[in-house]
Amino acid sequence: MEITHLFGLLGKNIAYSFSKGYFTEKFKSLNLKNYDYVNFDIPSIEEFRDIKQNNPNLKGMNVTIPYKEAVLPYLDKISKKAEKIGAVNTIKVTKKGNLKGYNTDYYGFKKSLEPLLEPHHKKALILGTGGASKGVAFALDELGILYTFVSREATGESIGYNLVNATTFDNHQIIINCTPLGTSPNTDAYPPIPYEYFTPKHIAHDLIYNPAETIFLKKAKKQGAKIKNGLEMLQYQAEKSWKIWNR
Repeated sequence: MEITHLFGLLGKNIAYSFSKGYFTEKFKSLNLKNYDYVNFDIPSIEEFRDIKQNNPNLKGMNVTIPYKEAVLPYLDKISKKAEKIGAVNTIKVTKKGNLKGYNTDYYGFKKSLEPLLEPHHKKALILGTGGASKGVAFALDELGILYTFVSREATGESIGYNLVNATTFDNHQIIINCTPLGTSPNTDAYPPIPYEYFTPKHIAHDLIYNPAETIFLKKAKKQGAKIKNGLEMLQYQAEKSWKIWNR
């Protein structure tokens, strides 16, 4: 059977990928027999060009760590929101064969966070400064929530982990892990923050979905915080990608 509509995930070390299973099931449920979704697991972004050339039936891609920013120069067009965010996690192959980049991460995160929000959730700490954190920051902007980035080394735009203390937790009621720390198989890793300062007034949101409960979430939960993993965010962003590919 000839595959007429090929989709895939661009990333590195992505055998664990959510997307492949999700879309394979989706194609089955919609009885789309000539559709397939594969992992494009490449060691460096330079190999991206070969993917397009070697797969004439390619219609769209999702993009994951570490290529959400690195892929930008390879695209013909970028949506206004993705341009503002500075990261792409969805690519559509247009009818003319051009590559257009979108960001559906921010949408998925926003939809996932909104049900947890209460009036006192005014400020957030974003752990990590990679491509995923940019989509999260954009979503927080749209929700009117102020935020501070935390990274291993302080920069003009972020504070170092060593500066996160009780006062930081008092002032930031939402803590979001946008780092890969804790992702399977390295499940005993976690961001180096003082977890004892979590309270029942805090939200801990981890973009990781495998394992379902990372050490970051377990430690926050122990202090009474509301917790959420990245599965729902992924489902929302996947559905948004599907709409983009089909319009």
